[in-house]
Amino acid sequence: MRKQFESLRATELYCPGCRVARPVRERLLLVLPRAEVHEYRCVACGASLGTREVRQPGGVLTPR
Repeated sequence: MRKQFESLRATELYCPGCRVARPVRERLLLVLPRAEVHEYRCVACGASLGTREVRQPGGVLTPR
């Protein structure tokens, strides 16, 4: 299977509080030995809309 992209970042996500897709801000939430966890927040209401895990090179993690 071919790798089509290295990383994917969201610029807009659906916000249940606003009931519409909104731009998001990404912030570092947690640093682990083999990965960093970033959180997406709605720019309008500040609700947490999801997370993104960035794996460090050489780390072996199982996908969620």
